[in-house]
Amino acid sequence: MNFSSSLGKSQTDAEMVPLNRRMSKLPVVPLERDSPADDTNQKTFFRPGLLAVAIVLITLLTYYIPVMQSGFIWDDDAYLTENRTIRSNEGLGEIWLKPGSTPQYYPLVFSTFWVEYRLWGLNPKGYHLVNVLLHALAALMLWRVLSRLKVPGAWLAAAVFALHPVQVESVVWVTERKNLLSGLFYFSSTLCLIRFFNLDSEGEDSHRQWLWYGSGLLLFICALLSKTVTCSLPAAMVLLLWWKRGRVCWRDLLALVPFFLLGLSLGLLTAWLEQHHVGAQGLEWELTSVERILVAGRALWFYAGKLVWPAKLTFNYPRWQINAGVWWQYAYPFGVLLMLTLLWIFRSRVGRGPLVGMLFFCGTLFPALGFLDVYPFRYSYVADHFQYLASPGLIVMAVAGLTQVVSRLSPWSKRAGMALGLAVLLVLAVQTLRQSYVYENLETLWRDTLEKNPASWMAHYNLGILLAEQGKTSEAIDHYNKALQVKTDYVNIYINLGVALAKQGRLEEAIGHYHQALQIMPDHPNAHNNLGNALARQGKVEEAASHYLEALRIKPNHAEAHYNLGLLLAEQGKVEQAISHYSEVLRITPNHLDAHINLGVELAKQGRLQEAVSHFSKALQIKPDDTKARRNLELALQLMGKSPQTKNAERKP
Repeated sequence: MNFSSSLGKSQTDAEMVPLNRRMSKLPVVPLERDSPADDTNQKTFFRPGLLAVAIVLITLLTYYIPVMQSGFIWDDDAYLTENRTIRSNEGLGEIWLKPGSTPQYYPLVFSTFWVEYRLWGLNPKGYHLVNVLLHALAALMLWRVLSRLKVPGAWLAAAVFALHPVQVESVVWVTERKNLLSGLFYFSSTLCLIRFFNLDSEGEDSHRQWLWYGSGLLLFICALLSKTVTCSLPAAMVLLLWWKRGRVCWRDLLALVPFFLLGLSLGLLTAWLEQHHVGAQGLEWELTSVERILVAGRALWFYAGKLVWPAKLTFNYPRWQINAGVWWQYAYPFGVLLMLTLLWIFRSRVGRGPLVGMLFFCGTLFPALGFLDVYPFRYSYVADHFQYLASPGLIVMAVAGLTQVVSRLSPWSKRAGMALGLAVLLVLAVQTLRQSYVYENLETLWRDTLEKNPASWMAHYNLGILLAEQGKTSEAIDHYNKALQVKTDYVNIYINLGVALAKQGRLEEAIGHYHQALQIMPDHPNAHNNLGNALARQGKVEEAASHYLEALRIKPNHAEAHYNLGLLLAEQGKVEQAISHYSEVLRITPNHLDAHINLGVELAKQGRLQEAVSHFSKALQIKPDDTKARRNLELALQLMGKSPQTKNAERKP
């Protein structure tokens, strides 16, 4: 290493000083901790405040236009639009005190939704804008972390993190608020712990140190309550301690014990809920230990590849066929081990930084590598949003390495390097802008997915549902059939295909698909209910009734089964039983329009006109322009004025 540039004297003066004196006066600065290219060490034209504003602005400018045109997509219904806890005033307490009342126990995330619902209802623009702001703030905190650690190219690395296209899924998908909020708290907690451990070489008095520790612990808890993948933070701090100091003492580990315990506890809770509440169990998750290692190795290379070359990003990637008997699949995990081994062997030459970056990347991705069962594995072993928090590991490693190389070049080359960095940001911003439009609505999402992954049964199935809702039944049937070509054991495809066929009057085909669904899952209430509908349309009343009753045995609060059975009983003249089932429907779903109308009709038949009028009036409150409810209300009122007899009451089912 040439140290001549470290001397503050002329070359002639330097030659008059003995070698041992010259060397003794050299500042002892570890190469990894400082660099001439570090934007925290050099005097720069830009003030830190301007650099911070720049990160926020470029993030907002890149995402603002597409997110303002985006609506809600897949899973946003369960998380927000149809989530009862978000709408009810009591829901805030349930979010915190009743794990299972929300799809996942991330109470801080659902609390933000609860507050926002009271600010702008279900207007998607507000939720999307908050997501973008959270992402910008997370990138800003990442920059401060890297600056404190004196990482070369800290600002550029944070900007790449902010603008990289793989982040689009986390930013533009409202459901992934959990990534953005947890990331902001994660980086903020890391910044506090850097101050506590004095990793930025700025001494703190004991009182202030423990203030940083307490702040870091509080922010870490907030991160866990936003998404428990952040449980990796204490392990990441161990890596940072080893990187900056070359060792980790027992006092450091003792300080991190509360972090490890909290992370482990909430991580185990999430894993349990993922299996028993979300539903991550079954054939899709029955992998051997060897198969899980093969998944993990391949996933790590996949994520690294998407960071280096973010082409053909899609919402649903092909689900790999994992086979422990195929030799080349072992190349992925062995490749990861080889890379880590080489970085360890050559750490004295290249520094500890690259090894730390790789270990951070692998360790932060661990919960999504297949060793733990997560629900999305039903569709694919990888997803862009899985690597949101892990991506800085490789991004920082690459940017810091290139920055150090450029810093050793001529001034002209440095300018060229700066121009190249800006060009990279521009390319990433354009790609991110284009990718964001994919998430505009469900149809754009599923059609883009099928363009890049034509075999995606998930996209075919969900696009079929969307087309069926739009009245495009033939197109929906086509997509359901394509989904079945790939996924033959998914019950809901058979059920929805049966519904679409029944709409076209193809009852025998529909009944066949319902029976196939029941062969896979005999206790599926919707399959029994829909089969009952098809049989009733064929006039097979007794068989239909038996399937409605079976659906209610499996799921007593199945509102549609109660309603359909009520219709069947009313047609048989069994008025009391019909009234009982219609009443159950309204107990379960008080705003069921048709149940109010038909219950009113049956009550009128029994001469209970006042009760009938009440239900017809309620139906008109739900839908003021409903002609059936209005006509029946007028008839009931006429009968009340003429005679208590109701034999001629007209039924409008």
